[in-house]
Order: sequence, then C-alpha cells, then structure tokens
Amino acid sequence: MSWWSDPILLGNYPEEGLEKYGPYLPEITQEDMKLIAQPIDFYGQNIYNGRCVCMGEDGKPQLVKRNEDFPRTAMDWPITPECLYWGPRFLQERYHKPIYITENGLSCRDIISSDEKVHDPGRIEFLSRYLSELKRACEDGVDVRGYFQWSLMDNFEWCRGYGERFGLIYVDYQSQRRIWKDSAYWYRDLIAENGRSLARRV
Repeated sequence: MSWWSDPILLGNYPEEGLEKYGPYLPEITQEDMKLIAQPIDFYGQNIYNGRCVCMGEDGKPQLVKRNEDFPRTAMDWPITPECLYWGPRFLQERYHKPIYITENGLSCRDIISSDEKVHDPGRIEFLSRYLSELKRACEDGVDVRGYFQWSLMDNFEWCRGYGERFGLIYVDYQSQRRIWKDSAYWYRDLIAENGRSLARRV
C-alpha cells in the first residue's frame, strides 16, 4: 500500500522498498518525484481482507499463520473484518486525508431458492461484521467520508468472468432477470437508519 501511495502523498518511496527493489528500479530523479507527488483531496482504497502480523524474535514484522479452518469467502479470500478498522486507521495516520472505502464485499454461492428468493445470510453477516469495524474506526476519530459496497449487481468479474457473485442483486445471466437478495433489503434498511444497529465490536 505505502509503495504506491507514499510517492504521491509523501513525495518519496518507502526506504524498505527501495532497499528491497533497488536493483530492479530505474533511476528515480527529483524531477520524477515532482510529477508523481501531487495534492489530492481524499484517499480511496479497496479493502477486502488483511493479515495478522506480530513481532518476530529478530524484532521485525512476522506474518501470523492462519489455521486451516480460517473462514473464507466463496472466492477463497480470508474473512478478516478488523481490516476495515486498521486499514482506514493506518491510512489516516500516515497520510492525513479523508478516507473513502472504494470497494468491499464478498462472493457467495448464491442460488434462487424454491420460494423464488435469494437467501444469503453469509453476506449479511460479513457486511455486518465489516461495517461494524468501519463504524468503530469512525467513532475512534478516523475521517471516513464514504463506503462503496461491491457490488450492486452480480457482474462480470474482470479476472474471474461470471463464476463469482458479489452483488446484492442476483442476475440470471440467461434471462437477465434481477432478484433482490436478502442482503439487498438488509443493506437498504441499514442505510436508512445510518448504521445505528451495527454492534461495536472490540
């Protein structure tokens, strides 16, 4: 994250990145940095999951290994709600810009049930947990200006085609019929009450 953002917002590349990738980089001049570092009004970031890190015996960061039964989405992405707390908090503390979460959501194995509805309790639970963490970040002073759920409707995922369903609205790709999933109604109501029912998780 900092490798891409530091040059724009801080005017330099992170030192640890330069040490690691130095032999593979072109010459980066001060003129380059004047073009790269530009004032922006806000910081937008897609956040889907994160990693737990601890301090290793050598004092350096070390990834914590996940258990084999760690919860995952249908796309096999780990479910880590706390990333919507620590991610925006890190960005705020490092760059001092208002934050927008430009993508967050999950793929589920959605089906049309015998009642002609799409029941997706897993998505509701996912969004409830993630948005509770984002609410906690806001309550702790992080300047979050907006959140964009991915996505409104099932769609063509650029690297996975039609095999993944991220939408709040089910799309029958053969007939083009649209069906509101249970999560769509839940999210509509959550927006109407501005997230008041979200639990604060610590």
